[in-house]
Amino acid sequence: MALTEKQLIAEIENKQFKSVYLLTGEENYAIDKISDFFENNVVSEDFRDFDQTVLYGRDVTMDAIVGLAKRFPMMSPYQLVLVKEAQDIKNWDLLKLYLDNPQPQTVLVFCYRHKKMDKRTQVYKAINTKGVVFEKAKLYDSQVPGWIMDYVNENGYSISQKGACIIAEAIGADLSKIVNELSKVFISIPKGAEITDDAIEQNIGISKDYNVFELQNAIGRKDVLKCNKIINHFAANPKENPIQMVLPNLYGYFMKIMIYHQVDDKRNAASVLGVNPYFLKDYQMAAGNYSLPKLATIIRFLKDADLKSKGICNSGTISDGEIMKELMFKILH
Repeated sequence: MALTEKQLIAEIENKQFKSVYLLTGEENYAIDKISDFFENNVVSEDFRDFDQTVLYGRDVTMDAIVGLAKRFPMMSPYQLVLVKEAQDIKNWDLLKLYLDNPQPQTVLVFCYRHKKMDKRTQVYKAINTKGVVFEKAKLYDSQVPGWIMDYVNENGYSISQKGACIIAEAIGADLSKIVNELSKVFISIPKGAEITDDAIEQNIGISKDYNVFELQNAIGRKDVLKCNKIINHFAANPKENPIQMVLPNLYGYFMKIMIYHQVDDKRNAASVLGVNPYFLKDYQMAAGNYSLPKLATIIRFLKDADLKSKGICNSGTISDGEIMKELMFKILH
């Protein structure tokens, strides 16, 4: 059967174990989080040397895993057999045979990362019938700011929508990296405090004034002075804001403005664009400043800049900073 993250954690806490668990999907952070929870909650710390085994798919066969699963625990009510990087395992058919008569005191967990297990296979169907499947898809970029706000709130702090967007734009959808960076902020401010733009800049190193989010806002308003200040900062600090990060973000931004132009019912525009309704007014303003023909031209400018940054249409004499400055001039004029 399939469970949500909260349901699965609640069952583990209450010692309501199934014979087998499959943690699968493209979102590795969620899989790793639940894997750690199994490690810390099935077998008490005093008995883990006896009744807890952690294996890696590339180093073990399914035959060996099944052999361990058939053992009885020595000191605890349950033994845990946890298999990380399970996507590297071969011959899953042996597991199906084990699940016909599983050892009731074994908690067998497979962490199948980076991708989803094929639901059409017999072993997947067997796991889903005899145990639990937890599947987590990778978040869309538009979902990351909301996830950041929820995570921050769960940990006893608060953050503005703008602050969450700044972090999401700078780091991307790598939740493990986001959590690591937020941990630096958590230890620097009191519990219950708000994570301000200053705290983000001081602890994560993302400038509150010179970032892709602020650049997009300035472009949307056609604030030429602000755009040039930000682009000049990017050019002077290429490691902080590499062109390989800036261009995809700008491409996504302008594509959303194009979509906004073509949404008939503007009341549903936030849902169609995949953005927080709080920011819809910014896209409305940008759509007023950039017509569809102009946006189509900007998309071509972005593709040209991307080719130049990769050396395809560039003799090598133009720096990434100069490419971005040229691009900004074309966008704004």
